[in-house]
Amino acid sequence: MYFVAYVQNISGLNGGCDVMSSFSECTYKGYKYKLYVPSRYKVGNDVPLMVMLHGCKQDPNDFAAETKMNDLAEQENFIVLYPKMNRSFNPFNPAQFNLDGCWNWFLDYNQHRQGGQPQIIKGIIDDVKKNYSIETNKVYAAGLSAGAAMVSILGATYPDVFSGIGICSGLPYDAIDVFIPTDPTAQKAKDVMIKGTSDPYECGKMAYEEMGNFKRKMPVIVFHGICDTTVHPINGQQVIIQWAQTNFLVEGGKGKADVTPAFLKAGIVNGKSYTQHVYNDKDGFSLIELWMIDRMGHTWSGGSPDGSYSDPLGPDASSIIWDFLTRH
Repeated sequence: MYFVAYVQNISGLNGGCDVMSSFSECTYKGYKYKLYVPSRYKVGNDVPLMVMLHGCKQDPNDFAAETKMNDLAEQENFIVLYPKMNRSFNPFNPAQFNLDGCWNWFLDYNQHRQGGQPQIIKGIIDDVKKNYSIETNKVYAAGLSAGAAMVSILGATYPDVFSGIGICSGLPYDAIDVFIPTDPTAQKAKDVMIKGTSDPYECGKMAYEEMGNFKRKMPVIVFHGICDTTVHPINGQQVIIQWAQTNFLVEGGKGKADVTPAFLKAGIVNGKSYTQHVYNDKDGFSLIELWMIDRMGHTWSGGSPDGSYSDPLGPDASSIIWDFLTRH
């Protein structure tokens, strides 16, 4: 679900939106995105914004159907933004496209503020804010697979924009830096997806440093299937370590964070078992959660069968992520 090929045509750069429906398509600097606006939305009444990043070989329509996030937005009255990864070849900046529609999380160019895909996504958010009333302190991001890896990056590069993030089958910030001229198939990225990164605590330190003057504790919720053979579940555990370390350093901690859950719960939903791990900050408030889903592969837990990477069984990841983020 992840990787790369560098051939295609350059897409048009025309802006604007198809606003004839509640699920409209827009363009920002050559990147398309879709926007779901609930029927109860009224101009001037600020609402939360949920940014959803699809995985490889997906698009906003597929991801919206899979996650059922639009249905939830209609119930809870928030706007959903689905940026679409650019599949069209850009000879002036090949790091900005991917033939399989994967967010290029494994390139250093896309792991920093004021550059690459994080800046593009931030620009799309600003584009939405120009036309809709958004609560500034209620902008969230969630993603699957390559999209989840990019969400980790967004949390580190723009902590002043996002109030919390959800990572489903993703990887830690700065899990690997691929140099395409010497690794054109991004084999190192594929290796880290299976084996995990070499030092998630170091990733935590790098995320802390990347936050710069915008350092703040980041609420993070992680979903990962125990039977995921595309992104091994060790990555879900390492995402927890990375963000626990980042938040620990933000709190002024020295050395390595103690990544011991303060609360552990096991349960069964639709015949599928799971474990929920809750991690507190230094003041004893829950800040990070890890949901490990038994007998689930590389999919969105509790999603719609209409999606391409969805497991309809198990906990409803969309509702749980939304509840977690708004609670924080």
